[in-house]
This record gives sequence, C-alpha cells and structure tokens, in this order.
Amino acid sequence: MNKKFVIKALLACSLAVTGLFGTMIGSSSTANAATPDSLNLLAYGKDYIGTPYQYGSQPGDTSTFDCSSFVQYVFKQAGIDLPRTSVSQSYTGEKVDKGYLSVGDLVFFKTGGGGISHVAIYAGDGKILHASTSQGVTVSNMNSNYWSKAYVTARRVL
Repeated sequence: MNKKFVIKALLACSLAVTGLFGTMIGSSSTANAATPDSLNLLAYGKDYIGTPYQYGSQPGDTSTFDCSSFVQYVFKQAGIDLPRTSVSQSYTGEKVDKGYLSVGDLVFFKTGGGGISHVAIYAGDGKILHASTSQGVTVSNMNSNYWSKAYVTARRVL
C-alpha cells in the first residue's frame, strides 16, 4: 500500500477523533458513519483541489483530471480499480439511496444530454469532491439547486 496513503489514514483517524472531521462523519440518523478508509480516501483526493479540468484526461495523469479520471485515480490509491468513464463507474458497487450516503460513496449526475455524465465522491454533510468543468477539482454543495436537480444515483464501492 502507498506509504503516503497509510500516513493520511492515520492522520484522518486522529482528526476524526478530535472532531475536526465531525461534520464530515454526518449527523443525520439515516447516514452511515465514515470509516477510516473513506476519510483517508477523501483526504487524499482533497490534495488535488485546484487541479485543472480537462475532458478526456489520461488515466494516471495528475496534471489535469476530468470527473471520472479523478475518481478513478483517487480510488486506485486505495487499491480499488474502477472503470474509466462515469457511466461505467455507475454500474460498479452497490446502489445506495440518497438518504443513506456515506463518505466515499460515488455520486452520479446528469449534467447535459442523456443519462449519466458526471461522477463525484460524497464528502459528507451534503458535499461532493469532484473535478468540475469550471473549477477543476473542488468541493461543492450537492444540495445546491444545480446539483440537486442533476442527481441520478449513488454507488458504494468501499
């Protein structure tokens, strides 16, 4: 396992205990608690905030990401292989109802055209970590008017 990943896991666990990640663990009685693995995954992904968006970014390239290459790359660091596209990723893992989202779940959206066209990582407290066309890798409020209207489904792979 990646040494940086292990160190971040230990840091994420200790921060969760101290309450810094308390809001990310979720306070809703219907949400599942975050796990050390999911907090580690999220912390690793947040290292790339600000990385520019480029449609069709190559797998493994960290200078730019599109939504699915970002998700694929972050999960690969946790030892989980995901397909390359958001549509393919939407068939991976177990379906999760929106009210039961947990940190690290994949969240899928229809942002134009037909069907699923965007994937993000659920970050807890109604937030998503994703590669946005306008901002690159960022954290957004999935309960905003835009994202709530575009929501399609979620999957759990952790």
